[in-house]
Amino acid sequence: MVGWVWRRKTKADTPLPGGNNVSVGNGGVGAGGSMTGNSITTNNGPTPEQIAAIFAGVRDLSPASEAQAAAALYGTRSQAALSSFFAILREQEVPPEQLGAKLAEIALRHREALERLEALRLDSPDDPQRLSDARAAIEQGEYDRADQLLATIEEEQAAAHAKAQANADALARRQAATRAERGQLSELRFDHLAAADHFLAAANLLPAGDTEARGHYLTDSADALRHHGEERGDNDALRRAIARYREALPPQDRHPALWSRIQNNLGIALQTLGERESGTGRLTEAVEAFQNALRERTQERAPLDWAMTQNNLGNALWRLGERESGTGRLTEAVEAFQNALRERTQERAPLDWAMTQNNLGNALRALGERESGTGRLTEAVEAYRNALREHTQERVPLDWARTQNNLGNALATLGERESGTGRLTEAIDAYQNALREYTQERVPLDWAMTQNNLGSALARLGARESGTGRLTEAVDAYRNALREHTQERVPLAWAATQNNLGTALARLGERESGTGWLTEAVDAYRSALRERTQGRVPLDWAMTQSNMGNALRRLAERNRDVGIAKQAVAAQDAALAMFRAAGADYYIKGTTKNLANARATLAKLEGDADDSPPHQ
Repeated sequence: MVGWVWRRKTKADTPLPGGNNVSVGNGGVGAGGSMTGNSITTNNGPTPEQIAAIFAGVRDLSPASEAQAAAALYGTRSQAALSSFFAILREQEVPPEQLGAKLAEIALRHREALERLEALRLDSPDDPQRLSDARAAIEQGEYDRADQLLATIEEEQAAAHAKAQANADALARRQAATRAERGQLSELRFDHLAAADHFLAAANLLPAGDTEARGHYLTDSADALRHHGEERGDNDALRRAIARYREALPPQDRHPALWSRIQNNLGIALQTLGERESGTGRLTEAVEAFQNALRERTQERAPLDWAMTQNNLGNALWRLGERESGTGRLTEAVEAFQNALRERTQERAPLDWAMTQNNLGNALRALGERESGTGRLTEAVEAYRNALREHTQERVPLDWARTQNNLGNALATLGERESGTGRLTEAIDAYQNALREYTQERVPLDWAMTQNNLGSALARLGARESGTGRLTEAVDAYRNALREHTQERVPLAWAATQNNLGTALARLGERESGTGWLTEAVDAYRSALRERTQGRVPLDWAMTQSNMGNALRRLAERNRDVGIAKQAVAAQDAALAMFRAAGADYYIKGTTKNLANARATLAKLEGDADDSPPHQ
């Protein structure tokens, strides 16, 4: 039997009084007085130093050398084990000068293997016998047999581990599904932030290899953040959604369906945030995301998903087109919506058909606003009314409100170009319908948008009436809108509302003798121009410049101020140059007239100044 050492020590740090540490030789046991509190050491077999000394003189692997080593190790190691040591060295062709060191190394490893096998046997109650057999084989130098026994045990343990891991993975998936169901319940209650947390937790519960399922849960989490951002005006939630979509995005070739889903939903989040920001970077990214999604969502492979993404692409192009001076993006938007309607039919998908009809109306209205005729605007009204055939208040109240708001926009623009008040009255009715569902508490930014639009229709109607009641209502509506349309949250919407407020104030100022309303109007226009810059939104910039020019001209007339009149001419001149560059025929005609009026006022004031008597 090989040497072994057993050592046991009690909790006492030092021997009890009268105790002694006792050492004995090989195979002996000794105790000095009471064993309580003492260290007890038994030693069986040579030490590593002794083993090294025994093999130090071996210079060949002859039977004589083997017999000599066996005699030196008699009683501490089996003859079979020692023969195995020599056999190993013969196979490895170890140089003579290294034989002693290598024999000592093998002997020590042999002894350590026996100790480890004994510890493993004690720690593996499931298979102690075969571990004992493996230890016995090692003791006899039967290393191949020991390896076979250990390999068999390992294979069985691997199978058991795989089964246990599979069970653990299955449980983790069930737990993740349960957590995700809590997310769905939170979505049902419109608690989108809680839902986002639940879906994220579900993703993190999945086994590491479940990349596709993890991607879907992360996308669900991002969707919930996006819903909160959309409904609550929370731009930070939208930014978090965008980051989570990008975290979830897998390689396209590995999970193409998931990849296209994420690209589509990422595009929606980018577009929503882009609508609230002053630049066009987010909107451009949204267009790219939708175009990416269409690389997998083809009409042949997934016709309804293709149509949905075409619809979303149209929305992003429409928003971009609103901020550009040309009509290229708007025309592309109309084409995208018409593509979507090839699959989104009223019979197959009535609500999706209605949504796309609504969006088509938006693009047609934007095009119609830049043309002198009313054809596109009439088409827009028709598209909105188509949408309302399915977008009913009872079925989809928020979609119904959105379409009512958009219908009001088209009717208001048509009403502005017609001499009567019928279209404007219809527009006001549509906005008031929308506000039945668009409440400040529920959807604050949509409520503000509709308040702004209602104000515009009231202002246009008030301009055609002799009193100031409608204009005062318009000012109130704009100021309501500005409670949610802040410069920090939605800079361009804030600027649009400031512009519209300026127009209502200017019209009030025209009907009163003082200059207070006109001064407030100019201030509102100048506020709008802080975000409506020429480089960012050139047509909106030009429109506000022209509106401000009109208010400045009225102020100049009231104050008989040549300097203010010059500012009015400069504003109209700048606006006209931009409208001409953009080919915006409808606005060119009106601004040409405004510029002529401003120049006439300036000429009159300069003439009056020349005719006035010199100061004494």
